[in-house]
Amino acid sequence: MALHEHSHRSPGLHLPSFRRNRTASESAVSARTDTNTAQGYAFSSLRLLTGFVFLWAFLDKTFGFGYATPSGKGWIDGGSPTKGFLGSVAAGPMKSTFHSWAGDPWADWLFMLGLLGIGVALIAGVALRFAALAGTFMMALMWIAEWPPAKHLSDGSASMSTNPFVDYHLIYAVVLIALAAASAGHTLGLGRIWAKLPIVRHSRWLR
Repeated sequence: MALHEHSHRSPGLHLPSFRRNRTASESAVSARTDTNTAQGYAFSSLRLLTGFVFLWAFLDKTFGFGYATPSGKGWIDGGSPTKGFLGSVAAGPMKSTFHSWAGDPWADWLFMLGLLGIGVALIAGVALRFAALAGTFMMALMWIAEWPPAKHLSDGSASMSTNPFVDYHLIYAVVLIALAAASAGHTLGLGRIWAKLPIVRHSRWLR
């Protein structure tokens, strides 16, 4: 009688392989990092472009580069940055108020400092919350001055408004708020350094 031995291999202790899970996890982290990086650069690009809009408006109105402000009519030449715009308001509930403000030194200084401050803050990537607050207030006043809901101006002519509510002033206001909410100054800006300053750490609204 032949005795046949059947070899039985001990199953031993097999640890589950985490290679696939680890690879998937690393891929997910990498994807999130790439997304965050892409979002950071996208918001920073939007911040820089928006900042240039405000900063250029200040420079053109100050020196009269011949774009929106004719040469020789700049603020530095004695021109008023607010007289033309506010004096030409022809619709809306604040028409007479804007006419009374047009050309006043306090209005010129407040408007120009607002343009400069918002522009510099956006370009540098600092104080975005304050810039958003000031910019939204400025855009709201300019929206009221142009008054998109009006179909006709005070002289009866067509207002040429293309939308009764949404115009570029509201778009800029939303952009400013979004940039502040997204901490858009941390990429391609001084936002991280700014946030570490003692006064900023104790006053979060300055971020």
